[in-house]
Amino acid sequence: MNDARERILAATLRLVADQGVAAVTNRRVATEAGVSLGTLTYHFPSQTELLRDALTRFVDTEIDRIAALALTFADARLTPHQAAAEVQPAIVALAGTREQVATLELHLQAARDPALQDVATRSVAAYDALATAILEALGVPDPSTHAPVIVNLLYGLAIRRLSTGDSAATGTTEALTTLLTGILATTRA
Repeated sequence: MNDARERILAATLRLVADQGVAAVTNRRVATEAGVSLGTLTYHFPSQTELLRDALTRFVDTEIDRIAALALTFADARLTPHQAAAEVQPAIVALAGTREQVATLELHLQAARDPALQDVATRSVAAYDALATAILEALGVPDPSTHAPVIVNLLYGLAIRRLSTGDSAATGTTEALTTLLTGILATTRA
């Protein structure tokens, strides 16, 4: 990929994560990327295209990361507490990071820009696949049915962490353990 284009996309993601989508102006992006305004508009004729490309690139990278994490649960047999304890370090590693903020910004922007809804859907599907892998490791029947519930819980906890500055992900293991225990009890009843 063109070096200037790469720097522009990276700069856009930093601005989105640090200051929100509203911070993505041509002048700010060009300054952050160390390119001229002409170079920026050559690669991205509109801010909409720039934002879409940057968020799509971000999601593609996140999907790869999430898929690798899901593989760690393949063939594992875990208790709900073990599964939650396995997820906790990954959540703490993301707590308050640009990636976590960018993920939430993506979903907010997709609500405003229908052209981003496919990208947001792919992002959610990757998290659903991770939750499915966790549920499979627990031996839950039909895990893909229950995966969205876990993803919704984790998204809610992410918003809570970001808004309160809780980088330790306090209560995440307990909340996830409670939910996983409940899913197991329901599916085995």
